[in-house]
Amino acid sequence: MTDHSTTAQNTPALDTASFRPIDPGLLQAPRNDRAPKILMLYGSLRARSFSRLLSQEAARVLTRFGAQTRLFDPTGLPLPDASDADHPKVAALREAVTWCDGMVWCAPERHGAMSAVMKAQIDWIPLSLGGVRPTQGKTLAVMQVCGGSQSFNTVNQLRILGRWMRLLTIPNQSAVPKAWSEFDETDRMKPSPYYDRMVDVMEELMRFTVLTRDIRTHLVDRYSERKESHAELSARVNSA
Repeated sequence: MTDHSTTAQNTPALDTASFRPIDPGLLQAPRNDRAPKILMLYGSLRARSFSRLLSQEAARVLTRFGAQTRLFDPTGLPLPDASDADHPKVAALREAVTWCDGMVWCAPERHGAMSAVMKAQIDWIPLSLGGVRPTQGKTLAVMQVCGGSQSFNTVNQLRILGRWMRLLTIPNQSAVPKAWSEFDETDRMKPSPYYDRMVDVMEELMRFTVLTRDIRTHLVDRYSERKESHAELSARVNSA
């Protein structure tokens, strides 16, 4: 058996100027009592959109938990690259993403995948906006509605996109089968285990958001990016 204690400090490839030990104090920063701000994105333009109805139910629950919520209406949002970023709907979406502490993405499943409406919204969210990553370190909950039997294709795809956008995607998720049968004539979700699961997801999202929002800059502070910035600074100083 190898004794790693004798070689623990032998890391010649490590840039010591960019390396930082883990500081538990930074993970326990004082938390403010401001209401968490949650943005809801849904993935259908239908007059009776079940992804919208589920998002609205989730927003009501989040409000009961003490959150501020916004529901973005994707009607009129152009296809990615079909318009400039100053299009009013694109600008509104990006402003809402910048505003929020966390998001809920809820999409219908079509042909075994998320809808184009959902993907278009995510594709309009940039990885960098004015030198700031608008999604990095924020929380995300994923949900889907199904026209038939229960599936998890869409929530799995949303998780991949959330990771790509550097969002802290919570473990729990919701997938509602036969969504047309889960809402009454007033478009309210009926009491059921699926409703209870949605409440579970929103409860978990609130907890993760409160836990991480005030330290998210530290949570996503990366050695590789510090190293790159240090190298750029050194090159500039040396060239001067």
